[in-house]
Amino acid sequence: VQLQASGGGLVQAGDSLRLSCAASGRTFSAYAIGWFRQAPGKEREFVTAVNWSGSRIYYADSVKGRFTISRDNAKNTVYLQMNSLKPEDTAVYFCAADGYRYLSGNYYDEKEYDYWGQGTLVTVSS
Repeated sequence: VQLQASGGGLVQAGDSLRLSCAASGRTFSAYAIGWFRQAPGKEREFVTAVNWSGSRIYYADSVKGRFTISRDNAKNTVYLQMNSLKPEDTAVYFCAADGYRYLSGNYYDEKEYDYWGQGTLVTVSS
């Protein structure tokens, strides 16, 4: 499966942004999808993940209550709605697909994911 992340941009603190992760190739519903981010000079970190049906969702504590992941299998797309953005949310955001569509217990580990998109930059100014 090929993944294409989009929707990044420059916003001010407190603003909202919606990222999209569009998939092509194999059946989209065969995959769980995760979002990760990498801030300048830092390691890539887990943000959120959703199983194939949307019935299981996990968030990092740093984004819980502000970010919402959703998926539309008919459109082969996963969305990341980001509200109340903070400067510390500034990062390149990546979506990734896990061939174990039910989400493994290690959903927060990037090694669990088999396919990665190219990333989209989100910059939040103070």
